Amino acid sequence: MSRQKIIGWSRAAAFWLFWPALALVIWGEVIPATGIEIHAWDKLLHFLAYFGLSALAYRATGGGRKGIWAAAALAFLGGILEIVQGMVGRDMSFWDEVANTLGAATGALVAEAYLRLRPTIHRLLGAPDAK
Repeated sequence: MSRQKIIGWSRAAAFWLFWPALALVIWGEVIPATGIEIHAWDKLLHFLAYFGLSALAYRATGGGRKGIWAAAALAFLGGILEIVQGMVGRDMSFWDEVANTLGAATGALVAEAYLRLRPTIHRLLGAPDAK
């Protein structure tokens, strides 16, 4: 498989994985509390959800300005969902939005670092240089 096909496939995979992940995060944020507790730190869950969404969106858009706008849009969506939580019987939290925003920013930064370091990583691993 050629480098261009692999690059195209990875962008397409990020695009198609982004949408169900986004739906899952939205669903998780707006469903009314069921009494089921997840024994993990709530802010960490918010951070990881938006980290993953942002990294996928950054890769799907090819990075750069489009990726930054995608990360910013996800942080904004997180704020909207926090407001919606107050309308569906859940507690809004400023700190959840802080975790969302930090996760989105970190996901974009890690994705950008990967895209910039990819040729070096591939060279170190003996894989073909993919740009």
